[in-house]
Amino acid sequence: MLILLGLRRVGADPAVASAIFLTTLTDIVGMGLMLGLATVLVL
Repeated sequence: MLILLGLRRVGADPAVASAIFLTTLTDIVGMGLMLGLATVLVL
């Protein structure tokens, strides 16, 4: 929410500018799940 408010304050469209943050968050969660699953399978 703070990111969206910050983007609105600097004049950027939050719907368009937040796409990069959503993509980054999705990649981080996906990588974490993949590494967690690999760890469980190896042990």
